Amino acid sequence: MGGSGADDEAELRRLRWRCRRGMRELDRLLERYLDREWRKSPTAERAVFRVLLDTEDDKLWHWFMGHETPPDAPLQALVERIRALPH
Repeated sequence: MGGSGADDEAELRRLRWRCRRGMRELDRLLERYLDREWRKSPTAERAVFRVLLDTEDDKLWHWFMGHETPPDAPLQALVERIRALPH
């Protein structure tokens, strides 16, 4: 059981690296969620965030700018939640 805190921090480091995209605006959106929401987010939402990180930058950009809608409700909900985070 011990070490889960260390495991969480190691995962955060890996995720932070994956948040580095080709566009600074995407970096900021994804890192803002990681910094402010990740530690308190439920497991299901964490899984959706990982799916976001597996998505191509151009698709993410269209989703976050509201030009396109993600293909499923959990993705759409998380995109909206991230967009709503204060700067």
